[in-house]
Amino acid sequence: MSMPDANPPSRREERRTAWLARIGGLAFRVLGHTWRIRDVNRAAVEQIRASGTPVIFVLWHGDLLPAIWNHRREGVTALVSEHGDGEILARVIESLGYATARGSTTRGSERALLSVSRVARNGGDLAITPDGPRGPNHSFAPGALIVSQRSGAPIVPVAVHAERCWRLRSWDRLIVPKPFARVRVAYGPPTVVTADSSRAAAEQAPRFAALLDSAALLARE
Repeated sequence: MSMPDANPPSRREERRTAWLARIGGLAFRVLGHTWRIRDVNRAAVEQIRASGTPVIFVLWHGDLLPAIWNHRREGVTALVSEHGDGEILARVIESLGYATARGSTTRGSERALLSVSRVARNGGDLAITPDGPRGPNHSFAPGALIVSQRSGAPIVPVAVHAERCWRLRSWDRLIVPKPFARVRVAYGPPTVVTADSSRAAAEQAPRFAALLDSAALLARE
């Protein structure tokens, strides 16, 4: 039996969250429909997905918005933090056809890792930002690697480049493509993490950070 939340949100906080999620979701859909997105190297990823093998999309937190839009209505499960901003994001992306798992790969990690590992073992695709939810920016936390090691699902690095965009002054320098911007979403090679233990899987973080950097260069070409 689960324990009740020690600090449940007040009715006022719940109304604020619901209002922000509705407004944010509407604005996101209006803006997203104007973007002109081009995929780079996506065919290999879709071939794997078509075979019934789940994949784990990993991307830097700052690239989140175009990537979310590009994979809407595909039933991907996204790992979303449990803090207030995470609740708003969860509601927005659920309205776009995502499932969500709540938690962080850096705080209370084992519960979150068990949850998303179960999704992958059951054949579901995942999306994880290894530097989320609070950074540091472009610091690769190993949670996604441990999930790959446990489930056998390959990691797919994803990177975004927008020709015209706003870049927020947040810790992640979040990219918001401007209306009608051309956006390139690049996919690195699907790679399974092979390791004898979770610790050995986590030690491969620099390698996969480099794969994300390579995908970023591809998105800019």
